[in-house]
Amino acid sequence: MTKDITFTRASVASPIGPLTLVLDGTALVALDFEGYEARLTRLLGRRFPKARLIEGAVPEEIGAALAAYFRGDHTALDALKVRLGGTPFQERVWAALRQIPPGETRGYGALAATLGKPSASRAVGLANGSNPVAIVVPCHRVIGANGALTGYAGGLERKTYLLRHEGAQFRA
Repeated sequence: MTKDITFTRASVASPIGPLTLVLDGTALVALDFEGYEARLTRLLGRRFPKARLIEGAVPEEIGAALAAYFRGDHTALDALKVRLGGTPFQERVWAALRQIPPGETRGYGALAATLGKPSASRAVGLANGSNPVAIVVPCHRVIGANGALTGYAGGLERKTYLLRHEGAQFRA
């Protein structure tokens, strides 16, 4: 039986629009973009079906790290704690995403090969698309094998911004 759990929801401004954060203390449970509340609710509901959200403030550590990232310190988010709550495979994919350095990209097939599952690029894509903590778990760093941008839950304009902000090379 799943127990009831309460998370804090907060909002923070960014150059790509307001970000909605869901927190368990100082760990990020979700980070999504304003206007994507349905996606946020769906992803939370899958992982924490009895979760309740209360409004609150952004913890200083998280606000400072996000501000530093958008000022150009691309490693500022690396130490942030996340509570992802995915399947074991999703957790492996999300951990691998956090290993992609800022300014670099990977294709789905290359990411699958990194996980020792070279034929699992579609499964990697599904896990990537279910990433609940955008930017901090940098799913925006995954592009097509030909170097072109592929989908992004926050929209391709945001993905383009994030990759350019980090100095990544890709085909627009």
